[in-house]
Amino acid sequence: MAKLKPWYQVVTPREDLRDNRPLEASEFAVHLDHIRTGRDTVSKDYTNPARFFERTYLTASLLELSSQVVRRLNGIQLETSAVFNMATQFGGGKTHSLTTLFHLARHGEESKSWKGVERILEKAGVRTIPKARTAVFVGTEFDAITGRKGDGEPTRKTPWGEIAWQLGGAEAFAKVAEHDAQGVSPAGDVLREMLPTGPTLILMDELLNYISSGRRLGLRDQFFNFLQNLCEEARGRNNLAMCISIPRSDLEMNPDDQRDHDSIKKLCDRTGKAILMSADREMQEIIRRRLFEWDGLPKDALATISAYAEWAADHSQELAGVDRDAVYEQFKSCYPFHPSVISVFERKWQSLPRFQRTRGVLRLLALWVSHNYQEEHRKNSQEPLITLGLAPLDNPLFRAAVFEQLGSSELEIPVTADITGKTSESHSLRLDKEATDAIKKAQLHRKVATTIFFESNGGQSQARAEASLPEIKTNVCSPDVNTADVDTVLEALAGSCFYLQWERNRYRFGLSPNLNQVLVSRRGSVEVPAIEDRIRKRTEELFRKNSSDACKFLEREFFPKRSNDVKEMPRVTLVVMSIEHLAEERVTMDLMESIVRDCGSSGRTFKSALIFAAADPNESIHEKTREVLAWEDIEDDDETKKRIEEDQLNLLKRNLKNAQRDLDEAIFRAYKHLYLLDKQNKLRHIDLGNITSSSAGSLAEAYLQRLGASGGLDEIVESVPARKLQAFWPASLNEWSTKSVRDAFYSSPLLPRLLNPEQIKRAIADGVTQGLIGYATKDSAGRLKLERLKESLFDADVEISEDVFILRPEEAQKLREPPRLTQLIVRPEHVVVKVGDQVSFTCAGTDQYGQPIALDKVDWSATGGAIDSNGLMTIGEHSGVFSVKATTNGAEALAEVRVTTSEEIPPPTPIGERYVRWRGAVPPQKWMNFYTKVLSKYATMPDLKLEVVFEAKVDREQADAKMHETKAALRDLGLDDTVSS
Repeated sequence: MAKLKPWYQVVTPREDLRDNRPLEASEFAVHLDHIRTGRDTVSKDYTNPARFFERTYLTASLLELSSQVVRRLNGIQLETSAVFNMATQFGGGKTHSLTTLFHLARHGEESKSWKGVERILEKAGVRTIPKARTAVFVGTEFDAITGRKGDGEPTRKTPWGEIAWQLGGAEAFAKVAEHDAQGVSPAGDVLREMLPTGPTLILMDELLNYISSGRRLGLRDQFFNFLQNLCEEARGRNNLAMCISIPRSDLEMNPDDQRDHDSIKKLCDRTGKAILMSADREMQEIIRRRLFEWDGLPKDALATISAYAEWAADHSQELAGVDRDAVYEQFKSCYPFHPSVISVFERKWQSLPRFQRTRGVLRLLALWVSHNYQEEHRKNSQEPLITLGLAPLDNPLFRAAVFEQLGSSELEIPVTADITGKTSESHSLRLDKEATDAIKKAQLHRKVATTIFFESNGGQSQARAEASLPEIKTNVCSPDVNTADVDTVLEALAGSCFYLQWERNRYRFGLSPNLNQVLVSRRGSVEVPAIEDRIRKRTEELFRKNSSDACKFLEREFFPKRSNDVKEMPRVTLVVMSIEHLAEERVTMDLMESIVRDCGSSGRTFKSALIFAAADPNESIHEKTREVLAWEDIEDDDETKKRIEEDQLNLLKRNLKNAQRDLDEAIFRAYKHLYLLDKQNKLRHIDLGNITSSSAGSLAEAYLQRLGASGGLDEIVESVPARKLQAFWPASLNEWSTKSVRDAFYSSPLLPRLLNPEQIKRAIADGVTQGLIGYATKDSAGRLKLERLKESLFDADVEISEDVFILRPEEAQKLREPPRLTQLIVRPEHVVVKVGDQVSFTCAGTDQYGQPIALDKVDWSATGGAIDSNGLMTIGEHSGVFSVKATTNGAEALAEVRVTTSEEIPPPTPIGERYVRWRGAVPPQKWMNFYTKVLSKYATMPDLKLEVVFEAKVDREQADAKMHETKAALRDLGLDDTVSS
């Protein structure tokens, strides 16, 4: 769609509006008598008849009145009347209609060249407009005491004297001079002699003002007599017309005024014709003629009309008062105004007592157009239509005119505080500055607020006017504005404005402050200690909430200031740091490290059990708490609640609930930082990101989810498989007390944290039942006694104690099957000696568990030489290879003896070179100790030689895989990868 032109580039305001000189209200409400006398203060728009008709739109009612008066002046009595009672609301266009008749009658045939007169003649069915004698009586211009007098003129004390003077000068006045002097109304021949014989037009306006001021002087009855006599005389003539306008503002009527008003109306209705000067359906055309140099709709205007009409039809379900079939004509009839600008006065303002339907609207729109047309405003606005949102409420003159029509200047405070004003930045202007680019560019907060103000008529009507959401969208939205943005804007306004009332998508401005204003004052009175107390209380409540069974096993410690504020216990403990100890701050880190390290004057054992939660420094918990306390203060204040409206009381409950929810959410979001020991024994920081109450039922549950297996961290587990106990088994221990087993999950960061300590009983029971571990106790002498191995053991039967142990299965088996000799070893196994030497042999045994075992008597024998019962062998005289055998309890072992002559003996080891050699089996549980206690002593010696032989039984299916793994590992170490199977 091509860019639509701004309205001010398509149509041109009148010269005075372009020059920022809009007519004063008094000029829109000009007195007919001022036009008659040609006062300099009256605009040429009224005194120049051609110019007046150029700017006048002949509404149906004005055309009807004008044509009937013209027929009457032409002497035609058919389809016309002698007396017209002009019934309209105050400010409804009566004076403008009387001015039209005045110019026609005063200028006669000359008027035929004026714009629109041809239509009057056509409607009247005549070809001429006779020049008529005219008299104008305006009640507000005629003093009941002094009357009227000009230079060289007689004083006219009464309305009949004034009318006679205007119709016939001194001659006509002479006919009623005595009646005028005595204040007696003329009648009969005197009245007929006073009146001209030719075409005559008598215009009477604001009669009630005159009657009211003359009532105490006794003029009322005589005036009524004169009016009745004059009406009757007019009825009896065919070329005399009277037009009478009665009321002044209803606000100014007292009971006497109302009685006299009804009397005049009854008289006029009886003697003449009531004509309703309604221009509601043609108000748009009147406005365009009065405010613009109007010559029809330009092409660019039609483009704008089409675009807006199409958009409105497409969005009709979201808008108000949009008829898809008639929407184009709506926009067409109102251009350059949005239809809502024109209709709002009829829909929402016409019931206001001080509202002037025609005069008031014209005055407001003239100021409106003039202000928005000025260059400094055109630079900031490219709007194709003039909308309610563009009303210049920042202009004091326009604002005053609006308040005058609404009937209250007290609206100054709500308008400047919430909508716009130059003395201070309003809420809507501030919100626009802080909004997204699209909303800021469209000034949407200001437009929506201004629209609500007009649609709700400032809250001044007795029948409470409101702006519904569809009405707001109809006014504000356009092809370039997203309707969804209006919802965002309304939410922001409702949360900020002081005088905006709302209930279920219906909004209105008024004089009563809303809860926002009350909240601002209460927020300022909330003390810091109260805020801090509430934060601690609510934080503790949220952290204590157990939303799942797992949460119940989590210990909590709150707001520690020193290390002994956190108890020492073998349980996963959540330590909640206070709001004064924020995440990432050095003082917070130092405190957490001291708590991990110590518990008072003692070192802390269960340091891995601690999980710290610290608040984010960027979360506004203090402000959220202040708001909660302020709402609670309002809720507890009965006097304040009496001063606010009913819908605001309902809102108070919702706002309090929302504020409490927002505080909870702020605490949720803030405590996203966790700290716990990593495997290097250092505090690890975990940022959980954006956590909310919707992600978990409680903070404890959120932490457990993220730290558990489902969160991918595996820092906390709910149970431990029995097989894992073997993986966690300390290498230096053969037996492991059940208490030490449990404590290891809370003291060592190498192990996961077990949420429920009782689950260690399940792991032990399962391990014993499956034969993965043994379960043993110690007697009073400190000897282990096997209680269970590969036998059923229930959780409840497992005791967590320093005197109860779990054993590796092989160690447990030893307690069940006593050690027996399974292998003998004779040392030395190989020896080279010469004839006649002696060699001492020893014998050692190992049991079925690979452990040394004491031997009974050993029997020694040799195939050469002699050997005694202690293993001492004496070499014989013959060289060769002989064997030595040791036997005991059915087991035997051999050693080899090589006997040589003295010539065959190898040279002795050089003096100073000695070697240490050892050969034997090392149980797996002692591998690390063997390296630490034995090999480490020789690790730095360059001539150390270490040969390794190992053999492991593997499953047939896994043999090939294990072999490949072993070869690869050996290659990685740079060793020979020859492996046999």
